[in-house]
Amino acid sequence: MSAAPRRAAFLRRSVRVTVAASVGFYPMLYAAGLPVTALYALFAPIAMGLLSAVPGSGRQQASDILRVIPPALAVAALGTLLAVNTWAATGGMLVIGFVLAFAAVAGPRAAGVGPGLQLFYILACFPPYAPHTLLERLAGLSLGLLLLAACEILLPDPAVPTYRQRLAAGLRTAAHEARAGGMPPRRLREAGATMRLSHVPPAERPAGAGRTDRALEQAGRAVRRLLGQLASLAEAHPEGRDQASATLLGRVGTLCEECARALTEGTRPPAPETLEHAMRSFQAYRVRLAAGPPGPDGPPTAQGAEPAGRPPYARPPTALLRRQSRVLALAESARVAGVALDIALNGVPARTPAPRAMFWYAELATPRLWARRVLGNVTLRSVLFQNAVRTALGLAAARLVAGSLDLTHGFWVLLVVLTLGRSTVGATWQAVRGAVAGNAAGAVVAGALLIGIGPLTEAYAVLLAPLMLLAFFGGPMLGIACTQGLFTLVVATAFAQISPVTWRLSEARMVDVVTGSVIGLLCGLLAWPAGARHEVRRAMAGLLRTCGALVPATAEALLTTPPGERTVPGTLASLHRMRLAEAAYAQYRTEASAGAGGSEADWHAVLVAADDMLWGAHRLPLFGLRPAEPEPPDGGGPDDSRSEEWTRRSAAALEGAAGRIAVRLGDGSAAAGSRAAGFPGGRPPVPPSVDLEVWIAGLGHQLQRIEASLAPPEQDPPEQDPPEQAPPEPRQDPPDREP
Repeated sequence: MSAAPRRAAFLRRSVRVTVAASVGFYPMLYAAGLPVTALYALFAPIAMGLLSAVPGSGRQQASDILRVIPPALAVAALGTLLAVNTWAATGGMLVIGFVLAFAAVAGPRAAGVGPGLQLFYILACFPPYAPHTLLERLAGLSLGLLLLAACEILLPDPAVPTYRQRLAAGLRTAAHEARAGGMPPRRLREAGATMRLSHVPPAERPAGAGRTDRALEQAGRAVRRLLGQLASLAEAHPEGRDQASATLLGRVGTLCEECARALTEGTRPPAPETLEHAMRSFQAYRVRLAAGPPGPDGPPTAQGAEPAGRPPYARPPTALLRRQSRVLALAESARVAGVALDIALNGVPARTPAPRAMFWYAELATPRLWARRVLGNVTLRSVLFQNAVRTALGLAAARLVAGSLDLTHGFWVLLVVLTLGRSTVGATWQAVRGAVAGNAAGAVVAGALLIGIGPLTEAYAVLLAPLMLLAFFGGPMLGIACTQGLFTLVVATAFAQISPVTWRLSEARMVDVVTGSVIGLLCGLLAWPAGARHEVRRAMAGLLRTCGALVPATAEALLTTPPGERTVPGTLASLHRMRLAEAAYAQYRTEASAGAGGSEADWHAVLVAADDMLWGAHRLPLFGLRPAEPEPPDGGGPDDSRSEEWTRRSAAALEGAAGRIAVRLGDGSAAAGSRAAGFPGGRPPVPPSVDLEVWIAGLGHQLQRIEASLAPPEQDPPEQDPPEQAPPEPRQDPPDREP
């Protein structure tokens, strides 16, 4: 976001929070004479509108805030009751802190409202123990949240394209390129990049555990992969084009256009079985083409005619077969997008989607899907679990210390732990330094203000609203030190209206801020101090090991098993590793220190390579049919034997390369001289399966780039979008060379 839109967004948010807080605070305090209700009406908009990151804009945010009211009342009531003693309040803080932080597994909406709900418990669980004021607290909380929801509707942020609209735009781009071509490859890749979740606002990300969100996320990946494959196909040499490929591309364009229409107009998506049938006919034609002159029963064109443009030679050049392999691969991406969108728009599919393991969520009930999401993150390797444990321990320790030391306004200690805590100890230290400096300056100014104005309540009432507007707008623009300093002034002017205060209020806040900062630093030091940096390395290493083992298994299935008897290698372990790696990578990219401590691997390339291994393991046993090789001129079969040997050796080399990279990711070992060794090279004398050859060669190129990114360069290499499109075009064989 550029500077001007960023300033405008901060200004709108500060106005919304200031208006909601003021409209609730002043009438409750000065007209109704209810200071407790006024305090909660003031605090609720600040907690949910400023200290929380509620995603979306306008009605989206208002809807989320309204849905938060019941759990907000529940945690406030629980905090009021557990304030009876320090140990009860600490135990409640430990449980509430973990549950609300771990709720991030439900997606960005749950993660966004979590801090606000924790703050409602924090405010209520401190002395005085006053259960008789429970109704006043709940009334103020409800009033503040209702006013904030109204302000979100009256002064909304600009709407952004939904994820479905992004999908539809990407599908239309793919449809145009598949039918007519001519689009610049760079534009196709840019269109695909809009599907990246890091480029999508949190409110629009399909990050939930339900069937619809899972299907939309899978469709987005497939569309991005399809656009990248079309870009690579556009860069291919023109001599590899043929009518059969054009026919299949036309069917891909039709499917994409109908899927885009379903997303925007609500029509039913097309049946993906139609494209799958065309893909099978296309591959059968390729088998006959590779074995000799094609027969009269080649795949029909869109008009039902025989495929035109057959080559006059007995065997086609390898370039043609490789291009057809890429066309088949992009058709598979389009088919996956169609299946996923059918699930997203219509629920449980009428037919079991293939491959079933990759669409495992399609036939499961929503409770089971949520159970899988939660249980899959109940592990010390999950960054969401780590963050929840770190947050819960920090808040519980802060509540215990504040209660044991009887700190005045001790809830500020917990507020500091919650708002300044980061996922790495280095980032926490940077935040703490700025916060302490800002609070020190703010405490001096607030003390002077309290001494100068004295008990003149009307002066504080006049100052509060402008100070809130300045703090909520200027603070985020100028940094954390300014934010903490201005917030100290807001706190002082607000509490001076509720009860008589002296300059010692600033002293108490300074003590609380330092105490909370020390606790936050200790928690960051003792609980996963490196944040997701180490975890992302472990997760990616495990992902490469499990996915690398799929390559030899897939190659063996194509080489030794008849087409009708092939089975897909087991991929459940790889799929689980993929989810953990994605979560670790997402957390890592949010850390300010990501990539700042030296050279880092191209993590996104690791995810893309693993995804290619997974889909290849599922696709090739179904569509990677082995051509029937003719006898070589001398009547023997040495070429076929050597080609199978090359394939097995190359598949084993890829598994070894993936394992070697995993070792380097895990402990940073492996000699630099071995970095370039062990990758498949050359070409087989006679490709036993062009699809398998293209897949292995492409994976080899990707792993080479990944391992190269581990080398310590003179300067950090820029992060780039790795080729989830096709690998670099292999060397073209002479036109008269037989495959």
